[in-house]
Amino acid sequence: MYDALRVLTEQGLVRRIEPAGSPARFEARTGDNHHHVVCRLCGTVGDVDCAVNETPCLEASETHGFRIDEAEVTYWGLCPTCQTTRETEEGPT
Repeated sequence: MYDALRVLTEQGLVRRIEPAGSPARFEARTGDNHHHVVCRLCGTVGDVDCAVNETPCLEASETHGFRIDEAEVTYWGLCPTCQTTRETEEGPT
């Protein structure tokens, strides 16, 4: 299975993502420069399209000679389920 995922990734048929502290995940959405939102509690991952007409931190201040073709942004927070669970456990503020 791991060899198959490696080959699929090398061929560009799947994309490997590995948010900090999470195991590697594979997705079929390839060929675009989308980003991800990750829940800090349960690890749920969602796709986020690139900001249109805005480039927050997508252009490197120094390339060090690299020809950059992709930027990776990960947004972190709490998913709706974990927000509700946390609010229920903590009570109203």
